[in-house]
Amino acid sequence: MANRGPSYGLSREVQQKIDRQYDPELEQILVRWILAQCGGDVAQPASGRDGFQQWLKDGTVLCRLINSLHPRGQGPVAKIQASTMAFKQMEQISQFLQAAERYGIAATDIFQTVDLWEGKNMACVQRTLMNLGSLAVAKGDGLFVGDPNWFPKKSQENRRVFSEDKLKEGQSVIGLQMGTNRGASQAGMTGYGMPRQIL
Repeated sequence: MANRGPSYGLSREVQQKIDRQYDPELEQILVRWILAQCGGDVAQPASGRDGFQQWLKDGTVLCRLINSLHPRGQGPVAKIQASTMAFKQMEQISQFLQAAERYGIAATDIFQTVDLWEGKNMACVQRTLMNLGSLAVAKGDGLFVGDPNWFPKKSQENRRVFSEDKLKEGQSVIGLQMGTNRGASQAGMTGYGMPRQIL
């Protein structure tokens, strides 16, 4: 699978465009968060896109990350093993993806297994991890470790309840969006189709 030759033409242009979306600064933030969240269980990765991909490729770091966002002993991934076999690595990545979806990440925000395993779209992997961090901060269950300012804040519902009197009061007000006819007149208008008089 990963032993593909170089791409040419349109395929190469598309891959270069995808590669340009990768953010090295975001990589540093995600590495700091994952190391803080997982504690001493995880080693520091090599810097750069390839180092980041190799660090996450076997799925063990991702599974430890998603387990750390749940109470001790209740992690969604029961068995985490480092393996050199491709299908085991891909299976662990897919276990992380299923657990992330159950955690609350939208299915449209989740990367595909091959995006990470083959390193095809590491920017998508970054976006998934960024969404996971934002959701972990927003849940506020005390399991998030790190600086909440690393991630954008998720919007939260701000429901307002108005009394019947307040709602009836609003019906008698003409909003400025609807316009007003106060002060309007047709003085100075000419009939339609008439040429404008310039003196």
